[in-house]
Amino acid sequence: MKYTQLGRTGLKVSRLVLGTMNFGPETNESDSHALMDAALDAGVNFFDTANVYGWGENKGRTEEILGTWFAQGGGRRDKVVLATKVYGNMAADGEAWPNHDKLSAFNIRRAVDASLKRLQTDHIDLYQFHHVDRSTPVEEIWQAIDVLIQQGKILYAGSSNFAGYKIAQANEVANQRGSYGLVSEQCIYNLMQRGAEMEVIPAAQEYGLGVIPWSPLHGGLLGGALRKEREGGGARSTSGRSGEALADPKVRAQIQAYEDLLGKHGLEPGEAGLAWLLTRPGVTGPISGPRTREQLDSALRAVELELSDEVLAALDEIFPGPGPSPENFAW
Repeated sequence: MKYTQLGRTGLKVSRLVLGTMNFGPETNESDSHALMDAALDAGVNFFDTANVYGWGENKGRTEEILGTWFAQGGGRRDKVVLATKVYGNMAADGEAWPNHDKLSAFNIRRAVDASLKRLQTDHIDLYQFHHVDRSTPVEEIWQAIDVLIQQGKILYAGSSNFAGYKIAQANEVANQRGSYGLVSEQCIYNLMQRGAEMEVIPAAQEYGLGVIPWSPLHGGLLGGALRKEREGGGARSTSGRSGEALADPKVRAQIQAYEDLLGKHGLEPGEAGLAWLLTRPGVTGPISGPRTREQLDSALRAVELELSDEVLAALDEIFPGPGPSPENFAW
């Protein structure tokens, strides 16, 4: 495994992040534990979750699965950089109650204690804001975070799905308060979705945030979706968002060109899609959310994969980015 520092911090994290969103809804507890054991054995030390994962009536279930895994001991908790998130409403569906969501000091205090209980730990290494809260002053958010840091309940704060100007605003206010500020931004970023290169990634680099891409294979589209469709094993990869995208002839032609290119060079699409992200400036590591051991092994191979200049140039032709910022706003 390869490691890097998370943004401007001294924290060393693996270049592959284990995403746990499927633990519970798609992968049972026993298999989830086995995947976490395998990831840790391979050197993956950065695990990402959220308080709402489990979804619906099972919100919080994913954190509980991590908690029972930590409780097995064996140094599991000490070896893992644990990241979770706060924002979503944790009340049971149909029973929403004021202050059970977003980023008020009231909810942050309540939510962190609930996450600690589910996770069976006394601290969270990276506590992330799952979304921008337009109704809570940034000063209030940092006041709550500073208290949690002083209490030892969290070590660092990060953002997710923030616009570039919101990253700047958050860290400018933190600087005025003498707070450490955001150390990471978790955003959608992949070959098909390169909008983060316009402002989000430049802002993250300017303020010393590590970038943690989610949906690195764009819901399976970049994981060999057309090949799986032909082989009769693509029911999942061509459903939902992926299926809707492939219904567009332009997108389908783009994905076909992508798979043809990688086939020519003997590369697996899913591994190449992750490896491409590891070449991008500012990226700490992409989040891989495996449901099976096979998917985890594929993601691990991506960390070792070196893409040639020829392949990188061809990928840019198939999936052109917006170009350098701020020049891309003018010409």
